[in-house]
Amino acid sequence: MALNRVKIILKMIRFEHSVFALPFAYLGMILARREFPTFLQFLWITVAMVGARSMAMSVNRLADYKMDQRNPRTADWPLPSGKITRKAVTLFAVSSFFIFLIAVYQLAPLCRYLWPVVIIPMIIYPYTKRFTYLSHFLLGLCLGLAPLGAYVAITDRIPEIPIIILGLAVLFWTAGFDIIYSCQDYEFDVREGLHSIPITLGIEKGLQLTKLLHLLTLFLLFLVGLLVRLGHFYFLGIILISLFLWYENRIVKPSDLSKVNLSFFTLNGLVSIAILLFTVTDILLLRRV
Repeated sequence: MALNRVKIILKMIRFEHSVFALPFAYLGMILARREFPTFLQFLWITVAMVGARSMAMSVNRLADYKMDQRNPRTADWPLPSGKITRKAVTLFAVSSFFIFLIAVYQLAPLCRYLWPVVIIPMIIYPYTKRFTYLSHFLLGLCLGLAPLGAYVAITDRIPEIPIIILGLAVLFWTAGFDIIYSCQDYEFDVREGLHSIPITLGIEKGLQLTKLLHLLTLFLLFLVGLLVRLGHFYFLGIILISLFLWYENRIVKPSDLSKVNLSFFTLNGLVSIAILLFTVTDILLLRRV
């Protein structure tokens, strides 16, 4: 029974979509020293990331519990449909938070002082759509902190400019694809009095803004490569993810939102994995240091 509840909760938080932020955390980790860290550093950074995301997704579902029940798109999700209780999700969120803290205390000492910087935006984010259309950018901040946190975990120092720029790239990339995702709830959000870019600007202009944010993402990733003096494989990776982002923006139209899930989940997963793989190839296999 307990194992079944865990499976339901993992489905609820879409555990497999840790792939969005985790590769960028690894990117910050690798760029910190221009080499792969120790196994224990890699392990605890992974545990910290998974713990933080699991807590954040659980808090998100708890915060939106009643709205999810009213939303036809989300009404059959595990929590609003009653497949799992709020008590169980709360326990999972608290457990995930303590797992995150345990991992933090295995990493560089500075992490022990900075961890609230990671957690506080994750707790605030679910409530922001109730009063501001900038919620997309706060979600972007939550993911954008991943490479910065991993950098601190390895170096025990405040991130340098290239890593901050990398975090900004993740922020704008995330805000862009979250705008796409929110388009499918446009009518529900209007009825509920919620805020989003599509509601404020309209779906068409919201999707145009996503294109601009993703262009900015590519520019910032290119700038990171220049500042860190990465090689050809890294820039080939940027070309590849530019194709992913182009396709992601092409298949979602104001008149046809049927491919939002393909755009949101599949293509963005490919973006984060691709940039990591090409950077690893550039730094570790070709030894461009």
